[in-house]
Amino acid sequence: MKHNFFSSSLFFGVAYFFLPVCFAQAQVSPSPYVHSQLPISDYSVKEQKPRVALPKQTHFDEDCGIFETCSDTKKGLGAHDAIVSLSALGVIPQNKSTNTSIGGHISTTNAVMPEITLTYFFTDNIAISGIAASTRHEIHAVGTALGSVDVGSAWVLPPTITMQWHFLPHERFNPYVGVGGTLAFFHNTSPGGKDGANPIRKLGLDTTVGPAIQLGFDYQIVGDWFLNVDVKQVFLNVTAHVNDFNGNPNYPGVKAHTSLDPTLLGVGIGYRF
Repeated sequence: MKHNFFSSSLFFGVAYFFLPVCFAQAQVSPSPYVHSQLPISDYSVKEQKPRVALPKQTHFDEDCGIFETCSDTKKGLGAHDAIVSLSALGVIPQNKSTNTSIGGHISTTNAVMPEITLTYFFTDNIAISGIAASTRHEIHAVGTALGSVDVGSAWVLPPTITMQWHFLPHERFNPYVGVGGTLAFFHNTSPGGKDGANPIRKLGLDTTVGPAIQLGFDYQIVGDWFLNVDVKQVFLNVTAHVNDFNGNPNYPGVKAHTSLDPTLLGVGIGYRF
């Protein structure tokens, strides 16, 4: 009995002494399997740069010619477009009323000449247009006290500016109306008295101003090329001076007032810039 008691006491005493030491060593000496680490550089996360959206590329038809409709060709006419047209212009004077000092009335011939037109669009609907052309006309006095007289000929330069309203912007067919004014200059006048039988030795025509109204349309043919058809009615009262030699009795002066009121008809091709 005494031997068993002694053995048990010795076992517990040894256990009491060594167990704390073992636990202390276990805490001080970490396991290589628990705390082993790999190099940080092998697992580092690379910095991601933000993705930037590239601007959308606009594709142009490199082989598209000036007389072709390209993929980037605009349909119709609109704001900030400028179009230059070359037209055949017909001028038809109406000769509505005449007042001369020798009776009768004034008759002028029709004429056809080239015309240049420049149009610029401020907005899709509003544009300003100007024309430049010069036409030559023969002038006759008919039914006067002297019978029918060849008064002479004259060139007229009638620059006309109109403000237009376009009804169908960005469409191939685009009709319009306009209102504006005309300033008519007469130049290179030639009296009809080239022989002794004709008493007309001097001819003068006053510069005049008048209102104008307009109606027309543009039609996109192909690419930036447009067909233009245009009609203008201009209201002009012209004063003519015949044989005005400042009171020379050999050449009594004749004064005539006539309402030419020409109708302008234009058909041409324009290019948009």
